[in-house]
Amino acid sequence: MKRLALITLLGFALPAFADRMPLPANTPASFKAECASCHLAYPPALLAAKDWQRTMAGLKDHFGTDATVDAKTAQEITAFLERNAGNSDRLGSAGEPPRITQTARFIRKHREVSAKTWSDPRVKSAANCEACHRGAANGSFSEREITLPSGLK
Repeated sequence: MKRLALITLLGFALPAFADRMPLPANTPASFKAECASCHLAYPPALLAAKDWQRTMAGLKDHFGTDATVDAKTAQEITAFLERNAGNSDRLGSAGEPPRITQTARFIRKHREVSAKTWSDPRVKSAANCEACHRGAANGSFSEREITLPSGLK
């Protein structure tokens, strides 16, 4: 009986844990300084290692911006991302160039979000996690912490 109760409890708790992705304790300062200078320091678990490798190899044209860093910094950040990357089987393909918003996981989690929401000037794009996820900067993407800008559904 206790075992069944524990399994039931875990069944409710695990989805909440799956939406918690704080940056690992071993996050290099270079990752925060370089990556978070333009956008949210996305948790490494949001992309698979191969996708992070392709992202780091393409920093010269990083979504229209030259985001190149020196070789030592690139190596440090790439190693960190690879060590902490997500499971490619669970995430699905991130496309070319790799985009978190192209993964099957992202699409599944956001299937109810309207095109109007993504194009709203307060949201701007699907890559702007912080527009709706209050805890995104701390790695929390829980549905319980979503606050859409007023007037959006």
